[in-house]
Amino acid sequence: MALTWIIIIVIILVVLYLLGVFNMLVRRRNQVREAWSDIEVQLKRRYNLIPNLVETVKGYVKHEQGTFDSVTQARAAALGAQTVDQHAQAQNALSGSLRGLFAIAENYPELKANTNFLELQRELSDTENKIQAAHRFYNGVVRDYNTSVESVPTNIVASLFGFKAADFFQLDEEAARSVPKVSF
Repeated sequence: MALTWIIIIVIILVVLYLLGVFNMLVRRRNQVREAWSDIEVQLKRRYNLIPNLVETVKGYVKHEQGTFDSVTQARAAALGAQTVDQHAQAQNALSGSLRGLFAIAENYPELKANTNFLELQRELSDTENKIQAAHRFYNGVVRDYNTSVESVPTNIVASLFGFKAADFFQLDEEAARSVPKVSF
C-alpha cells in the first residue's frame, strides 16, 4: 500500500513538473512572438516614412532616378520578407539604399533646409533608434527561450511538444555600423 502511494506521488510530481516546464516554454515562445511583433511595428513605421522621404527628395533632385528606384525596390523587398533571416537581409539592403539617398541630399542645401525633409529625417532617426531597441530586446528574449529549449532537462519536454529554437535577428555588421546618417 505504501509503495502504491509513493508511485502515485512520484507520478503526480512528474506530471506537475512537465506541466510547469511546458507552461514556461509556452510563455517564453509567446514572449518571442511579442518581441518580433514590436520589431515589425517599427519596421512598418520605417516603411511608411520612406515613400514620403523619396517624394520630398525627388522634388529637389530630378536626375537621381536610379537611387529612387533602389530605395523603392529595397522597401518592396523588405515588405515581402517572411522569415527573420529575410527581414535581416532586406533591412541591410534598405539601409544601404537609404544611405545613398541621404548622400544625394548632402549635395542640395535647399533640400537640407526643407522643413518637411527635416521632419522626415527626425522621424526616421527616431524610428531607427526604436528598431535597434526592439532588435536588442527581441534577441534577448530569443536567447532566454533558446536556452530553455536547449538546456537539460527542459530540452526533453521541448522536443516532446515540438518547441524549436527561434532565429536571432542579425543585421549585417557593416550595415549596423553605418546606419543611414540623418543628422545635418
